[in-house]
Amino acid sequence: MAADTALLADPRIASAIELVWHEADLLDRKEYQEWDRLWAPGGRYVIPIDPQTKDFAATLNMVYDDDRMRRMRIERLTSGYSISAVAAARTVRTLSRFVVRHRDDAVVELGSAQVLVGHRREETFVLGADVTHRIRLDGAGPLIEEKVIRLINSDGAVNASGFLL
Repeated sequence: MAADTALLADPRIASAIELVWHEADLLDRKEYQEWDRLWAPGGRYVIPIDPQTKDFAATLNMVYDDDRMRRMRIERLTSGYSISAVAAARTVRTLSRFVVRHRDDAVVELGSAQVLVGHRREETFVLGADVTHRIRLDGAGPLIEEKVIRLINSDGAVNASGFLL
């Protein structure tokens, strides 16, 4: 237990966790343009179907976005012309159970649990996921290099969400 507490005293880890919490707040407030500025150039946003896969490029994913695709997704969500924008869900998410998977002077990789509660069209729903954030620390501030969301029901039917995970 003392080792876990010592990890929180590491400013690299504290900075990475603060970025993840800030990201969650931006997503719940639908501040997608500001959210996009949290990403390192070439960053990947991935929601795999296979909960065990590590080779996202060679497997089927619900989402596998690079910079260009992420910005196109944001445009669809904010334009008002797509069903995902018209029927956008209100969300509140909690990220906890942080585990450091890797750290060095340039990168911190965190694992966490996410519980997202959403409300859309008079219905409330809950999504759970294991999330991995790879945070680049060697620039002016921390940036997301990769975010992988492993939904606990990823192999089941998934409806259009109208929000970003």
